[in-house]
Amino acid sequence: MWIKYMEDWERNPEKYLTDAQGAYILKKDGTPQKRRGRPKNTELSDVKAALHAQKALKKKNSKVKKLRRNLRKEEEKLAKTSKVLTSNVITEEESKELPDAIQQHLDETGSYVEFMPNEGPQKDFLAAPEKDVLYGGAAGGGKSYAMLIDPLRACHNPVHRALILRRSMPELRELIDKSRELYPKAFKGARFKEVEKLWNFPSGAKIEFGFLERDSDVYRYQGQAYSWIGFDEITHLPTEFGWNYLASRLRTTDPNLQTYLRCTANPGGVGAHWVKKRYVLPSETNAAFLGHDGLTRKFIPARLQDNPYLAEDGEYERMLNSLPAVQRKQLLDGNWDIAEGAAFAEFETETHVIAPFDIPSWWERVKGVDYGYAAESCCLWAAVDPEDQTIIIYRELYQKGLTGNVLADKITLMEENEVKSIPGVLDTAAWARTGYSGPTIGETLVNRGHKLRRADKNRVAGKVLIHEHLRKRLQSGRPKLQIVNTCVNLIREVQGIPLSKKNSEDVDTNASDHAYDALRYLLMSRPRVDHPYDRRLRIRSDTYIPSDSTFGY
Repeated sequence: MWIKYMEDWERNPEKYLTDAQGAYILKKDGTPQKRRGRPKNTELSDVKAALHAQKALKKKNSKVKKLRRNLRKEEEKLAKTSKVLTSNVITEEESKELPDAIQQHLDETGSYVEFMPNEGPQKDFLAAPEKDVLYGGAAGGGKSYAMLIDPLRACHNPVHRALILRRSMPELRELIDKSRELYPKAFKGARFKEVEKLWNFPSGAKIEFGFLERDSDVYRYQGQAYSWIGFDEITHLPTEFGWNYLASRLRTTDPNLQTYLRCTANPGGVGAHWVKKRYVLPSETNAAFLGHDGLTRKFIPARLQDNPYLAEDGEYERMLNSLPAVQRKQLLDGNWDIAEGAAFAEFETETHVIAPFDIPSWWERVKGVDYGYAAESCCLWAAVDPEDQTIIIYRELYQKGLTGNVLADKITLMEENEVKSIPGVLDTAAWARTGYSGPTIGETLVNRGHKLRRADKNRVAGKVLIHEHLRKRLQSGRPKLQIVNTCVNLIREVQGIPLSKKNSEDVDTNASDHAYDALRYLLMSRPRVDHPYDRRLRIRSDTYIPSDSTFGY
């Protein structure tokens, strides 16, 4: 209908001018409203009024969208401004985005602290969203300062309550002194209660300092609730009991307040073993993973070079370089693989541990066996590189509860792809009868076809020989002993076996040493490769020629 009137109007517009004029008026919302005394022939007026109304409504919608965009921008600016006025701890990027007037006012009054974390691990630690994070490694990485800064993230929230811990009160004193310099500047009106070791913030938030000298000290926090818990130098805890208990205190009544567990550490210390197992071993560095308890975790390694304030002049690094080998590897290199009091401080994963490879079938091979039933039996297989006589441990058997026959079966199975039977040495205790009239363990293994002889068990000489094989050659830089990375038990024991407290020339026999003993027996057999050319040289020079072509006896 409206098309007919539009076509007619184009041919004879004068006919409709009187009828269309004044037929409708537009309300404020853009919809048409009839005038009183509606004239005749208003069909075209209805169409035109509707078109005008749609156009007006479209303009109003466009204006509303523009206003909403501007409103969102203003809300974002307000949120950034509010963060400064409440938490007072912002990053450099956030400070640049503040309104100029507020930025100028804050600069003039000095009423806030702009915290700029060092690029790298310190920044990653403060930004980590995971529930449970370890920031650990070399000394001087800025870990303790980050531990003080991190709980400030929620101090504008009145229900926020944080707990910062160390092992003892004297160790805690340094953190408290640093907090006295920082917290009053970050939050005007923050007050510290000396007796309670507690910071009260203007919002009502609290940061408490505590210590766990004994496991029983955790019960002082029984019934408490914290939204943030941190432990500085957590490797000082001998077990993870206290840390697990404190994790049960992590809760909040505010659904918008995130809860966190945070800890820092240097490698070494009485608790290094459980800290390494909880944070370092399960995943690659800087990668989030899920713990067995359902908590998301991450290990962020620290390096001295990440702290420009300490690393720039090199003085702190020179001090760390002057430490004994074990402490130097822990505090300067951030090495978690070497234990406190380790017998073999020269062991380096990068140098002594290699990837598996196809060993040529003609390389000479030997094995060393340490037997145990209640404890683990260990058998190590080694190949000798004929180029430089490097001994490569390429396979291990490590299992308890094995009788002589079962051990023989397992060794046979693991050697089924070998070209020939592999000779070896066995712990002399396995040959002892001890009142038993039947075949000994050694005799059982030999009767089952394994070429074994009694091992040389000189403990001091064996330990010295391991030191000698771990030493790098001056010309090539290659050690005389390398271990394939699948031999995890041997690597673990060589890395961590401690010195004896009674005899500094020996290792602690109460530690796990079954793979270590098998390696000692193997090296004391002096495995070698006897090239025909070398044999002729020794004959002409009257050099001692071993009677055994495999072992250097």
